[in-house]
Amino acid sequence: MILATICCRGGSKGVPGKNVKLLNGKPLIAYTIESAKKSSLINDLIISTDSEKIAEVAKEFGASVPFMRPGDLASDSASKWPVFIHAVEEYEKLTGNTVDYLVDLDVTVPLKTATDIDGAIQMALSDTNVDVVITGYEPERNPYFNMMEVKEDGFAEIVKQGNKPIVRRQDAPAVYSLTPAAYVVKKSALYDYEHWSKAKCKIFPIPRERAVDIDTEMDFKIVEFLMDYNK
Repeated sequence: MILATICCRGGSKGVPGKNVKLLNGKPLIAYTIESAKKSSLINDLIISTDSEKIAEVAKEFGASVPFMRPGDLASDSASKWPVFIHAVEEYEKLTGNTVDYLVDLDVTVPLKTATDIDGAIQMALSDTNVDVVITGYEPERNPYFNMMEVKEDGFAEIVKQGNKPIVRRQDAPAVYSLTPAAYVVKKSALYDYEHWSKAKCKIFPIPRERAVDIDTEMDFKIVEFLMDYNK
């Protein structure tokens, strides 16, 4: 049983009211709800939020809000891992269903598609040894080639160093920037690990133009530009 969650709290300092802010005339959360509903692998979709306003808007676009998230899981410092556990346990308690995989879909990546979501889910289902599948994209910088770290002595060094210097980007190991378009988590992993980074992870690549993560007003403008460009 594959449960999709959209976890979004009311307090957003970077962009106040970000999760329901209008993007090309539609609330930001609506784009993720619509993508989730087009998925062929998701069995159910719920919203986890502490905000009555977010809950109201989500319901307008056909999403279920079966419970409200407690305040201690909606603070600036709250990790999403316990939020996932809370969502799964409350859902199972209310419905009697047993969840096998949780798929968290972040509101702030509105350009993701159902194909991106289903691809990540399929990667998780195809390998029982995998605990977590995360969407990612190939970044413009590579820590083996053109990223440097300033050491305590003030001098800078390549972040990841091999036996010999890498002089061509093409020769550098593949790295990915994570995008929270989709996090596919095996239910057992929620209890086996304190954080997703401790689990056995795989990356499902998605195009960079669909991976933009909205965190600032400028990001809204970038996404609006991409939407207009794609039209």
